[in-house]
Amino acid sequence: MQDGIDAVVAYLRRRNPELGPLDPAQDLIDSRILDSLAIVEFVLLIEELTGAEIDMDTVTRNDLRTLQAIERRFFTAGTGQATR
Repeated sequence: MQDGIDAVVAYLRRRNPELGPLDPAQDLIDSRILDSLAIVEFVLLIEELTGAEIDMDTVTRNDLRTLQAIERRFFTAGTGQATR
């Protein structure tokens, strides 16, 4: 679901206008591209993009750490990423 990841990248760029190229393996949390204040808004965005509610009891920091992890956890069919 490339459109979902494209929307995630667009969101991150809006929050970080100075952001250069994003490596899919770049740590978004350690590099402060995604901070703790943005996590709730970010999860709501992912819910909107996937059309499913995310059970926060099943999400870890690692699920949100890189674009690769986000794509694998939330935008790959059959991952059980969210509940309806």
